[in-house]
Amino acid sequence: MPKMKTHRGAAKRFKKTGSGKLKRSHAYTSHLFVSKSPKRKRQLRRSGMVAAGDAKRIRQLVAYL
Repeated sequence: MPKMKTHRGAAKRFKKTGSGKLKRSHAYTSHLFVSKSPKRKRQLRRSGMVAAGDAKRIRQLVAYL
């Protein structure tokens, strides 16, 4: 059986934490900032965690991270 390949698009978007959870960045952070409040922009800078329902699928894509 050949080795699995890491999905390169997913590898750029997700990182594993020390405990094995998956970290992600927020959407809506590239443009149109005038209409967003400072609080919202500040919170979008922080990273988020992948939801439990999506984690299994993403873990397969980034198996070797």
